[in-house]
Amino acid sequence: MEKRMPKGFLWGGATAANQFEGGWQEGGKGLGLIDVVPYGPDRMPVARGEKVMLSCDEEHYYPGHEAVDFYHHYKEDIALLAEMGFKCFRMSISWTRIFPNGDEAEPNEEGLAFYDRVFDECLKYGIEPLVTLCHFDLPIHLLHQFGGWRDRKMIDCFLTYCRAVFERYKGKVKYWITFNEINMLNHLPFTSCGLIVKEGENEKQVKYLCAHHELLASAGAVKLAHEIMPEAMVGCMLAGGSFYPYCCAPTDVWQAKQTERGNYFFIDVQSRGAYPNYALKWLERDGIVIDWQPGDRELLAEGTVDFISFSYYCSRCDSADPEVTSKRMAANAFRTVRNPYLEASEWGWQIDPLGLRVTMNDLYDRYQKPLFIVENGLGAKDELTPEGTIEDDYRIAYMREHIRAMIDAVVEDGVPLMGYTMWGPLDLVSASTGEMSKRYGVIYVDRDDQGQGSLKRIPKKSFYWYKRVIATDGAEL
Repeated sequence: MEKRMPKGFLWGGATAANQFEGGWQEGGKGLGLIDVVPYGPDRMPVARGEKVMLSCDEEHYYPGHEAVDFYHHYKEDIALLAEMGFKCFRMSISWTRIFPNGDEAEPNEEGLAFYDRVFDECLKYGIEPLVTLCHFDLPIHLLHQFGGWRDRKMIDCFLTYCRAVFERYKGKVKYWITFNEINMLNHLPFTSCGLIVKEGENEKQVKYLCAHHELLASAGAVKLAHEIMPEAMVGCMLAGGSFYPYCCAPTDVWQAKQTERGNYFFIDVQSRGAYPNYALKWLERDGIVIDWQPGDRELLAEGTVDFISFSYYCSRCDSADPEVTSKRMAANAFRTVRNPYLEASEWGWQIDPLGLRVTMNDLYDRYQKPLFIVENGLGAKDELTPEGTIEDDYRIAYMREHIRAMIDAVVEDGVPLMGYTMWGPLDLVSASTGEMSKRYGVIYVDRDDQGQGSLKRIPKKSFYWYKRVIATDGAEL
């Protein structure tokens, strides 16, 4: 039997404003979180909160300022997506383009009008926008004013922003995501939510305080969206990838289960509407006190999401053996034991297509809600041939095997899946490294790590391959 995805499946690609959009000082936009994160050796210390910069200086290059300039190239870029046959384009709205400081009474009309043009261009080609409300984004003014998500006042600021975009774009956008990879708060607290842990503070206490406020904001956004746009679907999003035990020792199995629970904690709340018992016990043992206020539990229960979206780049592995865990490596900000059965990308991310099928089954078994794969792709160094082409067969091989595993999960396992948006259809700034040379796109953008280049768009070999995949709903891989 020929395997393919059902008609109406949302094939597409995914981006984030802070890595893609540019125009950082245009159209009334304010200073956002990633605007102050530089390229180079200072980038990850900033992300870890060890050396925090809350403004820009002349000593550093900030790749997000111009990125690949979607702000001025959106018509050209969306036309390329349409040429591939995209049914869906995942993107984020820049919070500071709508509310430059984050606490204004009225939104910035220039910012609203920009996204009107983008959405209209998508809809002209029959491409459904899938919009992330907060993709590692935060007005720097709110960080100065409140310390970011550690302050409950952030919830009202976020919901004011949500109301503005829901009311403006109802009828144009029906698929929304509240927070990108909310579980990254535990791994990259500054870049994910603007958290700066001060000297002498209990880091876990502050992290879970921020998480509680984000979870309430997410629930409030879901409720608000359903009130303003009854036909809308709102999802949560996690950095996915199941955790395997390093070996079949029961202690390794238990350790992997515990680590995986930590990865699912916030999604459990967003999907089920309450803190899970295991998490309450963890918090109790660590002496962490959640700032429960009247109405919090009711809001979480009323604001559960409609679907589960996730990124998948690799599976992970864990062990209870200190000798094994001492050799952990980093993969997409997660510390993981190297799986001896898997190969790895140039950046050390282990490649596991079957792990996508495992993750899909794990998520659906856990939540019984439709899934949406909103990031999947391979970062690699692409080279232009003398003929001006990019022969990225390695990317095709990666995507082919992951899409094959995805189709098996749907066709053979019965997992309901709304769509697949690979990361990112055009080359963009890497969130982890700030590099342009770590390329994910099926469309090459002439830009280097120092911000030099013409910004010319060139379809890669994978562009034409993915176009055929979409046209046949995955029957031809």
